[in-house]
Amino acid sequence: MKGGGGGGGKRRWRVLVIGVLVLIILSTLVPLAFLLGLHNGFHSPGFVTVQPSSPFDRINATKHPQRDISVRVDEVLHRINPVIPKKSDVHVGSRVMNGTSTSDSKKRGLPVSPAFKTKPSPANKTKTEASYKVVQGKTANASYKGVVNGDETQRTCQLKYGSYCLWREENKEPLKDAKVKHMKDLLFVARAYYPSIAKMPSQSKLTRDMKQNIQEFERILSEGSADADLPPQVDKKFQKMDAVIAKAKTFPVDCNNVDKKLRQILDLTEDEASFHMKQSVFLYQLAVQTMPKSLHCLSMRLTVEYFKSAPVETEDSEKFSDPSLLHFVIISDSILASSVVINSTAMHARESKNFVFHVLTDEQNYFAMKQWFIRNPCKQAAIQVLNIEKLELDTSDTKKLSLPAEFRVSFTSGDNNLASQGNRTYYLSLFSQSHYLLPKIFHKLKKVVVLDHDVVVQRDLSPLWELDMEGKVNGAVKTCSVRLGQLKSLKRGSVDANACLWMSGLNVIDLARWRQLGVSETYQKFYKQMSGGGESREAVALQATLLTFQDKVYALDDKWAVSGLGYDYYINTHTIENAAILHYNGNMKPWLELGIPQYKNYWRKHLNREDRFLSDCNVNP
Repeated sequence: MKGGGGGGGKRRWRVLVIGVLVLIILSTLVPLAFLLGLHNGFHSPGFVTVQPSSPFDRINATKHPQRDISVRVDEVLHRINPVIPKKSDVHVGSRVMNGTSTSDSKKRGLPVSPAFKTKPSPANKTKTEASYKVVQGKTANASYKGVVNGDETQRTCQLKYGSYCLWREENKEPLKDAKVKHMKDLLFVARAYYPSIAKMPSQSKLTRDMKQNIQEFERILSEGSADADLPPQVDKKFQKMDAVIAKAKTFPVDCNNVDKKLRQILDLTEDEASFHMKQSVFLYQLAVQTMPKSLHCLSMRLTVEYFKSAPVETEDSEKFSDPSLLHFVIISDSILASSVVINSTAMHARESKNFVFHVLTDEQNYFAMKQWFIRNPCKQAAIQVLNIEKLELDTSDTKKLSLPAEFRVSFTSGDNNLASQGNRTYYLSLFSQSHYLLPKIFHKLKKVVVLDHDVVVQRDLSPLWELDMEGKVNGAVKTCSVRLGQLKSLKRGSVDANACLWMSGLNVIDLARWRQLGVSETYQKFYKQMSGGGESREAVALQATLLTFQDKVYALDDKWAVSGLGYDYYINTHTIENAAILHYNGNMKPWLELGIPQYKNYWRKHLNREDRFLSDCNVNP
């Protein structure tokens, strides 16, 4: 028994001795492997974006060798920094994104990032327009597809915010803090490398230089937030910091610390960009949807003047219901807009005495509108201002003024006709609820021409009354840039998917045929059937209108009207000058400060700017 017990004890001791020897050998080989450089065969975790919905390009999430850490740091910084292009870097004719190379940017001390559409200079405007015209043609589909695929950020912006992105790109101002931003980027990089360098006893001089440069940058940034606040010797400080960072990159660094710092700069940059984007969009929408102070002043002054003045008898009352004359209907709540429409139409008329204008407005603007046209008559044309809220109509009809509805259509990358789209965003204007009251309001008339209040007339419109509309109700210009099948909110199977959309702005309405077919009743039926399904009223109204006028629209020649002057910066000048009507559909109306500058003169020249109230209220559109 003793012999057996002693043998088992010896075997246990042998196992323990062998295990200890193995541990000693491993503890010797592992450090030796690192000293010999075998650790390069192992991989460290790579960098991953924190927010998947970042507006910046995604950083590669694959794993990289530790020896490539410096390359990855440069790559990340170049991706997330803002672009600061020089004028010579802008490629106007091609309308493609900025082509600044990384090496060229390093020479100029400028970072690189995804670029946006650049603003064309006046000298290159003709070249830009010619290029855009070719892009819209069928022969340029392949070349344009590459441009669209490369402009992901601009596409996403238009899809989410619409014409704000177009306005922003055309109204960019030079950065006033470009150097300050670059200083912050260098400071982040220096802070990322400093802890690793400070742990190296042999690099005490580099540690002191890096610490000194970091403290100097922090002091400068605390004293100013714009380039004008920086000291004159700031360029030398940039060179010192660049040299220190370049030297620090030659040493091994702590990956966790660099990763932490890069995540911080990425988060801060994304949060800052998102905040400024949302703030800008809010201010843009505020400027679009609210009445400017000067126009509000004009309305109030005219209203007061109306009640202070003696009543004026209208001599043209018999013309208002004479079916032998040419009647125009304008639905508007803007004094200046309706005035420009009437002035431009009467100015180009062969015989303005045969023109009768009916302005439908609400009670708030009724008296101001009447006083304006009393003070500013238009040649021999007759002008009637109607308060839609006081008209004697059926109680079931909505008597609240509603302007023509505008719908924003944005294309995504999944659209079949993406390559043929010159723009990413379109604005479509269609009839509102007030349009379906016209047959009852003008029950003595047989035909009228409806003009939106954001149009300018450049030709005589008398030939519109001579058109044979072949039994159709609505004569309108159709746009094939957007087809019914591309509207996702439209119920499939109810309309022709390949049909082109018709637009309001210029509409020849056969009121007699309208009453005969019961168009207003058909619209109300479709509207009630589609309501209650969770869709917005605007979406329901859009579908009901398209269904109501299916097979009832007579297509006018394209030369009668050109649209898009309220959002498209690149309409050909020749096309504008040859059109009978210019339609400023979109958010950037010509009477607003946001209006597109190159199109404002077509509208402004038809405004009577000598009226005393315009100068008193500082109205200068």
